[in-house]
Parts: sequence; structure tokens; C-alpha cells
Amino acid sequence: MNLVAAALLGVIQGLTEFLPVSSSAHLILARAFFGWNVEEGALGLAFDVALHVGTLVAILAFFWRDVLAMIAAAPSALTAKSGAGRLARLIVFGTIPVVIVGVLLADWLEANLRTPPVIAVTLTIGALMLLAAERFGARRRDEQSLGAGDATILGIAQSTALVPGMSRSGSTISVAMLLGMTRESAARFSFLLGIPAIGAAAAKEGLHVIKGGLTAGDAAMFAIGMLTSALVGYATIKYFLRYLVAHSLDVFAYYRLALAAVTVIWLMTR
Repeated sequence: MNLVAAALLGVIQGLTEFLPVSSSAHLILARAFFGWNVEEGALGLAFDVALHVGTLVAILAFFWRDVLAMIAAAPSALTAKSGAGRLARLIVFGTIPVVIVGVLLADWLEANLRTPPVIAVTLTIGALMLLAAERFGARRRDEQSLGAGDATILGIAQSTALVPGMSRSGSTISVAMLLGMTRESAARFSFLLGIPAIGAAAAKEGLHVIKGGLTAGDAAMFAIGMLTSALVGYATIKYFLRYLVAHSLDVFAYYRLALAAVTVIWLMTR
């Protein structure tokens, strides 16, 4: 893989981390379709996590006021009835499921499910969830109306994103809408909820990279991938939130179904 491929994967990550189409599915399929072998050395899953660091930077840059407000309100998070303290408490509740699933199953999931056949199935499941959310969601609530139970359910939805193809944003937005949230509030809470999970995954894999070391070429690819994913990710958050004010998620569901079909055809013709 060269720097151009690293930049392209960064663009793919920046777009698909926040759109409900699964960034991991696109990264895995892009490598499979185009024959980009990055499983050697310090790359592979570590490079994927580096791209996620870029999108983490994008989230923090876009929501920096909310993040600083939650940090400042942390001492009152356990008792706050509204505002940043309550939002911080909800994110803690929502993070617990992904921590549990990550500790128990992450290594097995990474070793066994990062394959195109699995992705064809999970892309389809995610599409059906988006279609159901549009048709059955009440779309009246915002994130301040959520309770601890709601946040935990959304955390469980987020943990399904450890299976490639499910999509962190797709799963949480779909379930949030089925709980009655508006599209834009669901997306906003989904992005904030992703901060601890993405940060923890990056820290975990970063330790492996530090221990293994990086060549100059590997470091350049990491830097290019992170930069492009951060820039594209920031733009995607900005315009996706605007899009959701007046548009449905159906187009993303149909895209997922089309990509699943392409993947099946590709598998059958290999």
C-alpha cells in the first residue's frame, strides 16, 4: 500500500465513520476489492485504528464546546438533572456495554469476523434497521429526554459495531430513532457516545504499535491516513447533521443493500 492508498482509505474512513454505512466494512472491502495488503508489520487493524483516531479528532473538534462543558460538569454528573452533567452521565451509561463486550469478545471478533461474507450479512441487517427506524420511530425526543435505561440500550446498540458491517452510527441512530428520538438528536448523541469507545480502541491498539515500532514508511502512511480521515470526518459531521433535519435515512439503507449485493456478486465470481 502506498501513500495514495493510505489517503484514499482516510477519505473512506472520514465519510463512513459518521454516515450509517459502516467504516470497517468499507475499509475491509476496499482492501479486498483492490488487493491492498496491509496486514503485515504494524499495519492491518492498527492502521484502521489510526484512521479512527483521525475521526476522533474530527468529533472533538466539532463538539469541543460540548466536550469541555461535560468535563467541567463531571463533579456533578451523578446528580445533575439537566445540562452537560446529565449528558456526561448518559454517555457513561452508554459506554459500559461496549466496554464489557470489548473486553470479552473483541479479540475473537477481530480474528473471525473481518471478512466479506460476514459484511454482506451485516450490511443487510443494518439496512433493515434503518428502514425500520424511519417507518416506526416517533421522532419527537432529544438527548436530554433520555434516561439511564435508554442510554444503556444505545450502548448495547453501539457494541454491535464491533462486528464489521453493522456501523456504530447506523446502529445507535436506528435504535435511538426507534426510542423516539429525532434524526439529528440521534446522530448527535451517537457521535458523542462514540468518543470514549473510539478513544479506548485507539489507546489499546496504540500500545501494540508502540511496542512493535514503525518504519518511516509506515509512519508516513499513518499520518496521511489520520489527517485525511480527520478533515473529511469533520466535513461529514457538519453536513450530515444538516442533511438529517429534513431528509430520511432511506438512501443509506438502499446503499447498504446495494453494497451487500455487490459483495455477494464479487464473492461468487472470484
